[in-house]
Amino acid sequence: MTAKLHVIAHDVTEIPLQSASLDIWDTKYCLKTKDGTPIDQTIDDTYKRVAKALAEVETNKANQDKYYKEFLWALRQGVIPAGRIISNAGALEHKPATSTINCTVSGTIQDSMDDILGKVHEAGLTLKAGCGIGYEFSTLRPKNAYVSGAGAYTSGPLSFMDIYDKMCFTVSSAGGRRGAQMATFDIGHPDVVEFIRAKREDGRLRQFNLSLLITTEFVEAVKNNGDWALSFPVSEKEVQRDQLDLHNPDEIIWRDLPAKQNYVVNDAGLVACKISKTMPARRLWDIIMSSTYDYAEPGFILIDKVNEMNNNWFCENIRATNPCGE
Repeated sequence: MTAKLHVIAHDVTEIPLQSASLDIWDTKYCLKTKDGTPIDQTIDDTYKRVAKALAEVETNKANQDKYYKEFLWALRQGVIPAGRIISNAGALEHKPATSTINCTVSGTIQDSMDDILGKVHEAGLTLKAGCGIGYEFSTLRPKNAYVSGAGAYTSGPLSFMDIYDKMCFTVSSAGGRRGAQMATFDIGHPDVVEFIRAKREDGRLRQFNLSLLITTEFVEAVKNNGDWALSFPVSEKEVQRDQLDLHNPDEIIWRDLPAKQNYVVNDAGLVACKISKTMPARRLWDIIMSSTYDYAEPGFILIDKVNEMNNNWFCENIRATNPCGE
């Protein structure tokens, strides 16, 4: 016996759109020419444009007509896709460099000037296309760490975040849509307190959402009122230069981090991290709670749970989300 699914449409009283809704449509989603002349005369014209663009991926005219009608019906019933689809689908003639992808995640930012600036370039093009983007910044060495290649001390990941922030502001101010960025940061990084408190500084990182990568180990330390070590991975050169004892738990903590390139890794795949400071886990928890109460940031990402539940666990290790937390 074959079961059939029947969709029953009910007549509903149409609710007129609020003035705020019409204003948002007009400023963000209505397709216009260079001089501001509307091509979409009504919201229904926008629906038709989007439905046509979505249906055009079909290879024959019959399917294009069929799915155009189905997409249009869904849009009119309130099934509204992401903003970049509403804004950019079917609009290539007027803005060919835009995307229908709402949000993305950057590749891992390697701890090198070349890759930091390369990722800024990628991010700028991504934001120009109208997409949001997320990155992890705790792959960058902490403030005042020695950079042997430059013979100097680094200003730390927060200062590089300032560069991304200004880039996003510049690109979005030219493009008519506010740029969206997510910055994630490991709870064990030596600059984590500065990250937590960053938005207390007037005007800083205003183009970012901020979220901490919270590990199960940290949660247990808070529960048990234990100490929490702040640390950063070390290379073989740093071990020799600073005469670090890899077997001394007061100097080195071994952590399960995905970024292993150029760092000391043991047979279990754990990365050697130099401890720069130890503090009570509950003290760090209180700093987080105070900031979230005052500024509603940073957010929490239970990163161990995320990777445990990730269906692609065998080929990737998630360390960042897009600006919507996806």
